[in-house]
Amino acid sequence: MSTFLLKFKAILTKYPVTRGMVSYSLIWPTSSLIQQTFENKEWGHYDWWRCLRFSLYGGLFVAPTLYGWIKISSAMWPKTSLRTAVMKAAVETISYTPAAMTCFYFIMSLLEMKTIGEASAEVSKKFLPTFKVAASIWPIVATINFSLIPEKNRVPFISVCSLIWTCFLAYMKHLEHHEVDDEEKFILAKKKEK
Repeated sequence: MSTFLLKFKAILTKYPVTRGMVSYSLIWPTSSLIQQTFENKEWGHYDWWRCLRFSLYGGLFVAPTLYGWIKISSAMWPKTSLRTAVMKAAVETISYTPAAMTCFYFIMSLLEMKTIGEASAEVSKKFLPTFKVAASIWPIVATINFSLIPEKNRVPFISVCSLIWTCFLAYMKHLEHHEVDDEEKFILAKKKEK
């Protein structure tokens, strides 16, 4: 067994993207399980296929694309100053984040065997409410990531931070279209009360 672990460690060292892939393939289904727990599901009634979809998507899509974004942004802005971090976070919020959320809803819908039309409808319905929340959270996390965390640990750091975020995504993904409308009406009503 120790030979296997040594080879696995060598792969993680030689190919840094694999650290993120391993992290995301574990964290994303964990988030799905947490979200399903909030749905009051019991152990025998969890949707394990949903967890598998989250694992595949997190490990095979999110981790490599995030790794690529971090490499590109590090090449574009090699400094680790606060100013550079804020710039990277702003660019990420207007470039990577919308693409990542669109891909999440679209690809996860396809993994659920929905049609392209159904996947597109889900993106159009859920994108804006999700982006509003993302734009209020991720610039802060990204600024910390780009200014304080060493480059080799940025994808694992973000993967840990994304546990709670992915619980939110799992919640949004689980909502039906009419429930998204109900959530928006609830939020608007609360704002008017203030």
